Amino acid sequence: MTRTLSVIIPAYNEEAFIGTLLDRVKAVELARFDMAKEIIVVDDHSRDRTAEIARAAGVIVKRQEQNRGKGSAVRAGIALATGDFLIIQDADLEYEPADYVPMLDALLGNRSDAVYGSRYLRRPDRGILANLVTGKHPNQTWTAYLGGQSLSFVALAFTGHYLTDTVTALKLFRSEVIKSVPLDTTGFELDHEMTAKLLARGCRITEVPIRYFPRSKAEGKKIGLGDWFAAVRTFRKYARG
Repeated sequence: MTRTLSVIIPAYNEEAFIGTLLDRVKAVELARFDMAKEIIVVDDHSRDRTAEIARAAGVIVKRQEQNRGKGSAVRAGIALATGDFLIIQDADLEYEPADYVPMLDALLGNRSDAVYGSRYLRRPDRGILANLVTGKHPNQTWTAYLGGQSLSFVALAFTGHYLTDTVTALKLFRSEVIKSVPLDTTGFELDHEMTAKLLARGCRITEVPIRYFPRSKAEGKKIGLGDWFAAVRTFRKYARG
């Protein structure tokens, strides 16, 4: 029986990238898993042609009645998803959809509840220090890199679990697992709420190395310093579920 992977793409003012991204998502071959794709774009009330381009691509499009934040868009996508598995993919081109394949291999191969695509697990056969030293990507600012790495230790402090990349925007779940978790937050902090609540429930999260092509603020990157403090508050609030 064919299973389905629901691809949830939260998008806000991404007309420059959404068409190319959707072409790449559609091109990912999942026949080896006997799996089809359900692609859902949640447009967070963009001021540009994001929703129009997505509709023309023939995917499911939900447009938020007002701008509510990335977390709210992701939650709306999860509610719409009908697949057996669910992956969250940013609407820009920082992440490569072809990496769904090794992530699915990991999810199906070791019975994990979730698989996170890690930008910083450059040497999976080595320890924490080796990956910290080699993890920074070309064109990634030191502020972004150190901010993300520091949140791994924030997560460790509050949850007792270390992940190399808690902020990754490429997360794969068994649908019944993530749909069973009540989610509250509406911004970028949803990533951390998910992680904290899954770990509190005893769920197993596996990390897989992925490719990463960082973009700058000028190119549309939206996350900032305030989101770092929101992440700390979120880990503290939801550390016990």
